Amino acid sequence: MSDADRGSRPRRVVALVGLGVRRTVGKARGGTSRRLLLSVSGVAVAIMVMVMVSGVALGLASQSAVQSEDVDYWVVPEGGNLDTIAVSTEGPQLGSTHELTERLRGDERVRYATPVLLQVVPVSSPGGDSLEYVLFVGVVAPEGSTPTVAGVSTAQLEPGDPYYANGSYDGRWTGEVVVNAGAAALLNASNGSAIAPARGAPEPLRVQAVSETDFRTGIGSTPVALVHLSELQAMTGATDADAADQLLVSTDDPAVRESLTELYPNTAVTTRTGIAARDASLSSLPFAMGVAALVVALLVGLLFTATMTGLEVTNDRTALATLAALGYSDRSLSVLVVVETVTVAALGGLVGVGLGAVGIAVTNAVAAATLGVPSIALFSPALLGYGLVVALFIGLLSAPYPIWLSRRSETLEVIRG
Repeated sequence: MSDADRGSRPRRVVALVGLGVRRTVGKARGGTSRRLLLSVSGVAVAIMVMVMVSGVALGLASQSAVQSEDVDYWVVPEGGNLDTIAVSTEGPQLGSTHELTERLRGDERVRYATPVLLQVVPVSSPGGDSLEYVLFVGVVAPEGSTPTVAGVSTAQLEPGDPYYANGSYDGRWTGEVVVNAGAAALLNASNGSAIAPARGAPEPLRVQAVSETDFRTGIGSTPVALVHLSELQAMTGATDADAADQLLVSTDDPAVRESLTELYPNTAVTTRTGIAARDASLSSLPFAMGVAALVVALLVGLLFTATMTGLEVTNDRTALATLAALGYSDRSLSVLVVVETVTVAALGGLVGVGLGAVGIAVTNAVAAATLGVPSIALFSPALLGYGLVVALFIGLLSAPYPIWLSRRSETLEVIRG
């Protein structure tokens, strides 16, 4: 093979790629081929669904457990778990939590213990015309310790839980609340600002401090407000059972775990080691969702692209025969068909990732409006590349069928016909 032939081959390939892209984009832009547009739509829908489901999977995998840096044990109901209670407000709960906490505090081995109640509460800031939804975290602030719960320190809360008043819920209402940066921005609040829950609070809450740390569950920072447990129970109607979602216990003695297991029936006790192992490994549910979304996208995209592109090649036999008559080899025509098939898939991928991003935003908006959950899906820029790569892969997998169809017809027969 001469140097001229070696140099001309890359140029021919580039020319074929350019021709294939121009032909496909021209048909799509002009709307002259319904089959091509259907193929683009099929890939777009497949990629959109994959991106949305992958976003939900990322959101689930990125949820934070409500914890403190020096917490050693988490006690949760058997029907609950640390993957879900960070944003769940309707799952299984613990009862008689103040009494249980007092018993634990009487144990010399326990540094501190506090129940945690999580509720999404509609609130408004002074002068605000609309309600905003904030994740409220209710705790019993320990004496002598200032743990950080859900990224917010308890240091600015009065120790204990004055409003509880031994279960009568008629003690002194402190109205204290510590918010994170997300809640402060959402409510336009700062130190000393008053915020008014939509129900259950006899008077507005007063912001004691703004924490700069984030608590992430899904896309971005979740607005969090830390208050006394009994006051949140009063705001949300959880006073009858003295309910909470979990119990945080700090201790240096591993024997405390056995005591926790015996202290409260039908609960699960998780250690710090268990949390670390959970965070370091893939969660089965998000991973399964991601794999299922990928498989469905590949199957749907492959069927649409192969079928519709095959029909398009069959309909375009005259143009391909003309190119063959002009000297294009079978290999060159195969490259042209591959380029057109991959271009169709790429166009569908571009549309699909855009629709997927919009779908994630809509999913989070619907979740916030109907469930009171700030967000359940996470959109990462990596999903853009992921969607496009899968779309290109769909195009490559779909190419053999239209190539086979393009080689079935004889050039002279097609031109004469």
